[in-house]
Amino acid sequence: MAPTGEKLIVDNRRARHDYHLLDRVEAGLVLTGTEVKSLREGRASLQQAYAEVRAGEAWLVGAHISVYEQGNIQNHDPDRDRKLLLHRKEIDSLVGKVRMRGLTLVPTRLYFKDGRVKVEIAVAKGKEARDKRRDIAERDANRQIERALKGRQTG
Repeated sequence: MAPTGEKLIVDNRRARHDYHLLDRVEAGLVLTGTEVKSLREGRASLQQAYAEVRAGEAWLVGAHISVYEQGNIQNHDPDRDRKLLLHRKEIDSLVGKVRMRGLTLVPTRLYFKDGRVKVEIAVAKGKEARDKRRDIAERDANRQIERALKGRQTG
């Protein structure tokens, strides 16, 4: 019996900072055995990763899955492009959205779901510097409000 639920491997927090995330899609990944073993150890990075559609297939490009230490000479290339498993309708929908100006496909999370590796892909629009500054200022203001309310409750 396979385990149930989700186990987060890596979260791309940088994507939330650099992009406005619009739609999200869950996709499977085509992986080798040593890649799965390395992911079970939590050794992955989505910092420079993005997704693209080539010849009607979706690919995850730039994701780094570290080499499995106990692997043999058949070990995987840590930075290879990996095929995403999506339905044709989902791929066509993503292609249509990406063709709009300024939109890109960004992986936001990599996780195990019912024993299988899944990646969450978001259709995203790049933020400008002023948007990032506004988000940081808003977060700081909310943090100060929380501190003030917390101090008031204990006092």
